Amino acid sequence: HVQLVESGGGSVQAGGSLRLSCAASGYTYNRNCMAWFRQAPGKEREGVAAISSWGNTTYADSVKGRFTISRDKAKNTLYLQMSSLRPEDSAVYYCAADRFWLALAPDWQYWGQGTQVTVS
Repeated sequence: HVQLVESGGGSVQAGGSLRLSCAASGYTYNRNCMAWFRQAPGKEREGVAAISSWGNTTYADSVKGRFTISRDKAKNTLYLQMSSLRPEDSAVYYCAADRFWLALAPDWQYWGQGTQVTVS
């Protein structure tokens, strides 16, 4: 099975930057597509960015130009570089993985525990 552990969350002021990391374990990792989702209190989980096993990427319109998703297959790690952060970016951010390309649809197979991002 695949296990995902997010890190890098924290509190920043508007306009600041954070880099989230997702450490993956499991021999199938390099063949998985991966994504970042976020969920704020009282709201449904929304897709932020996704990257395929072959490197294709897609982003939510709200983060285009500000967030960058990338992966280091040698280190089994997924990243989300976030810049120009806004208060509306505050949420718990989750890492997800799946054998198939789901873009920003919510039904991914594997999920991490989440990491809190607070922008004030």
